[in-house]
Amino acid sequence: MALEFLYKLSGIISLVTAYYVLKDRDMKTRIGTSIFWSILAVTFLIGDILPSKLVGAMVLIMGVLTATNQVNIGKFRETTQEFKTEKSNLLQNKIFIPVLSIAIFAFLIGQFTDLGGMVGLGIGAIVATTTGLILTKAKPQEAFYEGNRLLQQVGPFGILPQLLAALGALFNAAGVGQVISDGISGIIPANSIVFGVIAYCVGMAVFTMIMGNAFAAFAVISAGIGIPFVFNQGANPAIAGVLALTAGYCGTLMTPMAANFNIVPATILEMKDKNKLIKTQIPIALILLVIHIILMLVWAF
Repeated sequence: MALEFLYKLSGIISLVTAYYVLKDRDMKTRIGTSIFWSILAVTFLIGDILPSKLVGAMVLIMGVLTATNQVNIGKFRETTQEFKTEKSNLLQNKIFIPVLSIAIFAFLIGQFTDLGGMVGLGIGAIVATTTGLILTKAKPQEAFYEGNRLLQQVGPFGILPQLLAALGALFNAAGVGQVISDGISGIIPANSIVFGVIAYCVGMAVFTMIMGNAFAAFAVISAGIGIPFVFNQGANPAIAGVLALTAGYCGTLMTPMAANFNIVPATILEMKDKNKLIKTQIPIALILLVIHIILMLVWAF
């Protein structure tokens, strides 16, 4: 129930953005952009009671709108620079309280209740928003203005994690993991633990770069490489599995497909080079990948 409530809340936020966009008479693509956010709102609000084929068709429409450049950023109201400067000088480090509350609530609820981390993250976001309004003494409508601004700036990239996770499940159901296993078996010696671990970690990183999501890559690569070449060689599944997942996040640092980590921040910060974060992170990611391989060889066997 709690997760469903958060889905409904996400739908309302998307619907508010669709409304603001539709009111923007100066925006050439306001109809297409408003339709995009309206469809997203519907999938969150009543997607659970709609036929799955209809929801799939709606997602395809969103894809077409994005591909034809019908989803753009319009004008939006935001707090003045004077207000931001005044509150920054007044609050100083207290401004980090709302941000920290997200992490704290996500951890505590995910760790000590049966609600799960996703619900904890959502509750943390609600607490952070409320705390931010109290600290800054801003009007409640400011939250709608800023939420609309952020959602428009993120744009279609905002739904990329959900789509990639679904794609990973689709790949797994289609037997992509078996295809990968058959291909790897002709390259890696069957009883080589070292080459198996290297293939598992590197495969996770590379497939995450393609998918943009380590969770989406995990099922496919674990089925294709992890089970036959690592787990069947005597590796501890818990240790090897966790290290494989975090090895995938090394790939997250090196791909524009992980838009919410790499492209969205560059867009919000209005960086001239949208790939600057990726270029900076690549050396660190490669070092971390090597460390993951070493740790899996030492700890998992």
